[in-house]
Amino acid sequence: MGNSAPPTAGVGEDDALVLPAPEPTGDLLAANAALTVLRQLPDGVIVVAQHADGAWRVLMANDAAVELSGISRTRLLQGGSELLRLTGIDEKGARELAEAFAGGRATRVTALVGRTDGRRLWAELDLSPLDVPASDWKLWAAVVRDVSAQVENAKLEQVRLDIERRARLALSIVARVSDLLQEPDSADVLRAIADLVTRQVVAWSGFFVLGRELEEVDAIVDHPDVRRRRVSAEDLAQDPVLDLLEGTTMRTVRLEPGETGVEGTVTAELLERLRPRLDEMASAEGSVLVLPVLGRQRTLALFVALPHRGPTAARISGVPDLGVGEEAIAILPDEVGTVLELVARRVGMAMDNAQLYVREHTLAETLQRSMLPEQADVPGLDVWTYYAPNVEHAQVGGDWYDVVHLDEETVAVVIGDVVGHDVEAAAAMGQLRSVVRAYAQELVDPGTVLGRVDSLVTGMRIPRTASLVYATLSRRGEDAWDLAYSRAGHLPALLVRGEEVTTLDGAGGPLIGFGGTGRATARAEVLPGDVLVFYTDGLVERRDRGMREGLEALVELSSAVQAPDAAGVGEELLQLADAPEDDVAVVVIRVPGGQDESHDGAAPRRRRWQLPADAASIGRARHAVRRACEAWGITDIGAAELVISELMANAVMHGWGRIGLRLQATGDGLRMEVEDANPAPPVTREHHASRVGGFGMHIVDRLADWGWRPAGGGKVVWARLRTEPAKAESGKEAEIALSEPGREEAAGKDPAGD
Repeated sequence: MGNSAPPTAGVGEDDALVLPAPEPTGDLLAANAALTVLRQLPDGVIVVAQHADGAWRVLMANDAAVELSGISRTRLLQGGSELLRLTGIDEKGARELAEAFAGGRATRVTALVGRTDGRRLWAELDLSPLDVPASDWKLWAAVVRDVSAQVENAKLEQVRLDIERRARLALSIVARVSDLLQEPDSADVLRAIADLVTRQVVAWSGFFVLGRELEEVDAIVDHPDVRRRRVSAEDLAQDPVLDLLEGTTMRTVRLEPGETGVEGTVTAELLERLRPRLDEMASAEGSVLVLPVLGRQRTLALFVALPHRGPTAARISGVPDLGVGEEAIAILPDEVGTVLELVARRVGMAMDNAQLYVREHTLAETLQRSMLPEQADVPGLDVWTYYAPNVEHAQVGGDWYDVVHLDEETVAVVIGDVVGHDVEAAAAMGQLRSVVRAYAQELVDPGTVLGRVDSLVTGMRIPRTASLVYATLSRRGEDAWDLAYSRAGHLPALLVRGEEVTTLDGAGGPLIGFGGTGRATARAEVLPGDVLVFYTDGLVERRDRGMREGLEALVELSSAVQAPDAAGVGEELLQLADAPEDDVAVVVIRVPGGQDESHDGAAPRRRRWQLPADAASIGRARHAVRRACEAWGITDIGAAELVISELMANAVMHGWGRIGLRLQATGDGLRMEVEDANPAPPVTREHHASRVGGFGMHIVDRLADWGWRPAGGGKVVWARLRTEPAKAESGKEAEIALSEPGREEAAGKDPAGD
């Protein structure tokens, strides 16, 4: 039978604990011996008896347990169920002990306990059941150790790990931002960065710039630094966001919930823009964090964020250089600002570099193109010119051309190449162009002109060598022209007559500056229908094709050209430069007439021009459209001229920089594209009887399908002429538009006299 009497703790003279029983048995004696051994262990040991009904009491506590708890042995032995209260064990530890007792299994519990002297410590309890047969009581042995030092060390290590993980999170975000900024000209790089920060750290974020108004931006563009008025210290005191924009230091402005800002300030404008987002985001705490995106000399933009309410969990995935696996990290509110500042600084550096590159890129291109002449309109000749810099060389090179109308009977043509792809090469090219132009106005014979250029260039000590071809075309009779030319180390021009191609390789000589022995002049006859092609080596030379093979390919292609105009011939020849590895300059001159002026359907049905942003370009664009329509057999020339006039007028009046004109016959209509550097889209305004102007895009809308798209830092406006336009409705608007005061002057004169 089992023992029904509860075990008691007997205390002898030496305080030895024994387990009494009605009759001493071998098992009980063995248990008593075991308790004696436990009493002598260096770790604290407590033996607890648990009854089947759930009651329990302490049977033994050794000296180490008494010392560890600070509670006397007598009180421990009498504590019973009050022991948990006496030791001050925390709620979690008490719950784990109860679950262990209920489950009857060995367990380890680490709990915060208290001593009688008020000191609290971390105790580790290894609780194990002892097998006592034939008894209603179950014995448990608990080995207790003071692990306060280990717990504190673990806490410190955890704090260190948390700091490291948060630092890795910041580095991970910055690394991803850096990856995104590898392509700063992407149309949505800032939006992608803001989305990344929103997913990881805050409820929402975005980038803003201040122009004439506050604008959220998705891409890095060179926004003009517009300030609406001069600001005073009082203005800045009332407008913390404007104060941030005017400064050059990194700091964070926090706009509190419910704040509206002084009316008319940038702060009020920003809060008004963000109010809908704050209202719809329950997770946002309501405040707004605003950080400057700093450049080298000024604040370029604002980085705005709506933080979460309380901590948020961010997840970082593996970054190769950090070796971080994917894991969740709690970002505390006071750490959000650090991450945002790191992102703002990185974006500021990239934005400043990108904008500096864009400005230098634009400056270089402007310098290069300012030294190239506008395409000349020569009576009696069809002239087409083309220049494309190698994009690998920042738009600066030494290729150049010039077409000079010397007098009513003579035209000078020059094409050349200065060695190098830098500003020095472009400057040398500009000097040469000026020298050649000056002598061309005084002298007629090409060999004499180049001889004079040699002498002057030698004295000027221009640091770059250059090659060129200088030629003159002199009218002879009604249709024919006499060609005279001289070459200075440059590739020969081509004379195309039907399917026969003549290489104009006479009058060769050394590079400019090395021709001290005089220059020769060669001559040829140019008849109606003939085509002259002047070009630089970028048209024919490639890494996988030698110069000789490139020249042979150019001659073969020229013999097969069937286009009836110079622009068409040039477009066909540009097939050789589909992937140019150097600057390309081409001048094509065609003498109108010949036996076959008919439209050739096999010829390329596209054209392109670069025009200055002035009123004369509108007339030149109409002339180009008319010639293209005649070449392609498009009959509705009047509607095409009207549409291109409106697109060009908008580009001249509202665009920036040079204007790109592209035409293409698509098979179902004529497609016209006009490109300028102003990124603002075209606007179709409402009709007002009292307002002059504003009908342009309405006219385009009646005659064509049209739209626009971003292109680089500007835009392209395109229109595809309908095959059967609404002429009845468009005619009235065209008549009104062309009768407006100043409209005829703005449209410019057509070079052909139309």
